[in-house]
Amino acid sequence: MDYGKSGNPKAMKGTPKHREHNQKGSKKNPFGAAPAKQDLLERMKAAAEARAAASKDDKG
Repeated sequence: MDYGKSGNPKAMKGTPKHREHNQKGSKKNPFGAAPAKQDLLERMKAAAEARAAASKDDKG
């Protein structure tokens, strides 16, 4: 008798124990979806302007 084949199968190594809420391939984060570059640039410009305004207010 082959005792290695009896019982429950072993879980695969390296697999997560649960699903993430934003894992790749889900509805919230589909494969191949990249955020729009224009949105990123607008956020970066707004953040730079806010930092510039804050540093100008602090100095004088």
